[in-house]
Amino acid sequence: MSALNLSNAHLSVAEASGPVALTLSVEVVDDIVFDVDVSLDISAAEGGAPVLHAQLAAAGWDVSWLPRGNYEIHALAPRLALAPGRYWFDVALWHRLAGTTTKAGQLRLEASVTAGAAGALEFSWQLRSLPGTPALEQLSWRAGPQGWFFKHFDHAARTTASYLLGDSPLLRGRILDVGCGDGITDLGIALRWQPQELVGIDPFRGYERLPQVLAQTALAGLELPPCLRFLDASANAIPFADDHFDVVVSWGSLEHIVGGYSQALREIRRVLRPGGLLMAHPGLFYSDIGNHLGEFRFAREEPYVHLKRPREWLREQVLQGDLTRIDRCGDDATPQQYWQWFTELNPITVAGFERELRELGFEPWRVALRTHERVEYTPQLQGHSFVDLAVGELYVSAWNRK
Repeated sequence: MSALNLSNAHLSVAEASGPVALTLSVEVVDDIVFDVDVSLDISAAEGGAPVLHAQLAAAGWDVSWLPRGNYEIHALAPRLALAPGRYWFDVALWHRLAGTTTKAGQLRLEASVTAGAAGALEFSWQLRSLPGTPALEQLSWRAGPQGWFFKHFDHAARTTASYLLGDSPLLRGRILDVGCGDGITDLGIALRWQPQELVGIDPFRGYERLPQVLAQTALAGLELPPCLRFLDASANAIPFADDHFDVVVSWGSLEHIVGGYSQALREIRRVLRPGGLLMAHPGLFYSDIGNHLGEFRFAREEPYVHLKRPREWLREQVLQGDLTRIDRCGDDATPQQYWQWFTELNPITVAGFERELRELGFEPWRVALRTHERVEYTPQLQGHSFVDLAVGELYVSAWNRK
């Protein structure tokens, strides 16, 4: 049985200046499906000449995932801009699994037009969940990009596997996440790409909260996939044999390894097989967001405050606790913890990180830099380079050429 079904379709076609309405009934059979899309192709019944192609995704609907349940999808056009004649309305339902787009179902409907209207035929789309199915507003991709679950289950997982790793077939093999945190990103990758094995390691064991995190979402009760497991282990001593993994991921973790990350990079190289892929997103200390103190009012009000102010002043401000907490799925740190994390940050730069990767035999494949809109130099910042201050985020994938 397919992961989702196109169970029914109804087409309402008015004459002349009247509207066109297509209603689709969709059932998600599996616990979750990803990257759902609908295509509509209209063609002349006589001769098959194409008239129009429209898609749910092209209209701005990025349906990252849907949980088990029933849904309705509507395609609406305000006027029937078709010449008189008979037309086929071919509808197809799509989703993605393991990086491959799959057609889950298709239907053909027929419409006869006796008095059409001039102009362009343009459809708008609507998606809604039916009673007994979680409301769309409960889903991370619909609730908004500021949510912690969205940032990891949707954004980080897709950015890692598709944008940086190009949906590589290696994602179907063995994957290691170094510094996995609460495990939300790993869950997103494991469910989407169904690898042979995905291991997340983190000595702080935040992944133990993952069932609690899921209980707050529309995926409450979801069982973790059997390919996914977590270990209390350090990146400085990864407990696996040489060449064990096909892919190693590090999202926002290398900057937090106490005492430096050079040994961690050597360990990553050791356990990653020749021709394997590394994806790293290290925090850049000298950027405006590199201090990881953006929840504190003083850090939001003064750009690059961690490069301008004395350490003792920064410590006092942090411990005062004047902060607006972001959503972390219930994991609220104390001001003392924030200060400890700040003092442990590794001063990573773009140039330094590239040099270290190349010295270890990594061959860059894809690189993305996100820059701040503008840097206002002050006397305290004159000793820092344009690139160190202006680049806010670094994303890189690289081949292991050992």
